[in-house]
Amino acid sequence: MFPPLNEQMDLVKRGTTEIIPEEDLARKIEKSIKTRKPLNVKLGCDPSRPDLHLGHSVVLRKLRQFQMLGHQAILIIGDFTGMIGDPTGKSKTRPSLSLEETRKNGQSYFEQATKILSAQHITMLYNSEWLAKMSFADVIQLASKYTVARMLERDDFTDRYKAGEPISVHEFLYPLAQAMDSVVIKADVELGGSDQKFNLLVGRDIQKEFGLEPQVILTMPLLVGTDGKEKMSKSYDNYIGISDTPKDIYGKTLRIPDSLIYSYFELTTDIPNKELKEINKQFENGSANPRDLKRQVARALVELYYNAELSQKAEEEFDRIFVDKSLPDEVKEFQIRTENGIKNIATLLVSASLASSKSDARRLIEQGGVSIDGEKVTDINEALPTKREFVVKVGKLRFLKILQ
Repeated sequence: MFPPLNEQMDLVKRGTTEIIPEEDLARKIEKSIKTRKPLNVKLGCDPSRPDLHLGHSVVLRKLRQFQMLGHQAILIIGDFTGMIGDPTGKSKTRPSLSLEETRKNGQSYFEQATKILSAQHITMLYNSEWLAKMSFADVIQLASKYTVARMLERDDFTDRYKAGEPISVHEFLYPLAQAMDSVVIKADVELGGSDQKFNLLVGRDIQKEFGLEPQVILTMPLLVGTDGKEKMSKSYDNYIGISDTPKDIYGKTLRIPDSLIYSYFELTTDIPNKELKEINKQFENGSANPRDLKRQVARALVELYYNAELSQKAEEEFDRIFVDKSLPDEVKEFQIRTENGIKNIATLLVSASLASSKSDARRLIEQGGVSIDGEKVTDINEALPTKREFVVKVGKLRFLKILQ
């Protein structure tokens, strides 16, 4: 039923930041093989932002690997804890969400997550099912099992306390509530990003307090975004969404700096470990061609979230636009009419929804991001061509055929 211990450990350890403690994980896996009982592998999901990107996929793919090994994946949608708000990495108290908002976001999260996870081999639970039923006496009893001093060991709490920033008492309850999730489902393993280490360790401590064998925690690195600087986030506009179009996934991937190629192979694709070692060897001896490797990663990602045919089409379209300098197969059209009152390129950009305002149009033009039939526009007041149709390009991927 289960692969041998060494095979399981080789797959599980790939790309991980820490396994605490690793010897306990090996022991748990050995026991599951002998008893033919799968491990309960938990992943808690923050439903505050429902749009998933490759950064989220790193830990989801690790959960998928546990599924492939025969273990039970348990996805905890934090609809109740979402109303508290995870203070991790926050410099101030985080706004709470309503239960309705967290439920709606949680469903969207699950629908996207099953692009990675096997929907047939997963248990999805909302933690309001048990946390909402706790009485005030229950909460006091839970809070008595952890000290303020231990809470202040957490970096973000420490930094805020030293800086005189307010810390609400309810924020201390977040890691305790997350720990109760592990108690209720009797988690054997809990996964999370490296920034979640403190919360996951609290889960181990609280399980001990309830007389349970503590979970092993497995943390994954935070994926750096396409800018090569910050962690992947929609806030930094350096993300690749798992629901992006094949064209966008391919094009955005090619923008990553060379230094991230190996980590993207390791953390976001299914490339076998043997090939991964060969790529690392090529980087070390200087024989790697970064451009070719980026194209390989880009194809792999499109194929992963769509299929091989669309992966090939995305690459062909990219080459047609950026290598051969041709237009994409499908270009939307915009008809200029007399009543539009369009007299120059700035007005056109706003009217055609290529810019949100005249100041936005000015910014795009000044940054060199606008061209007409391949000729860069430099003047915000530049008159439009007199020909019946022409193509406006904004940025690298937006094209619009203008008819007049």
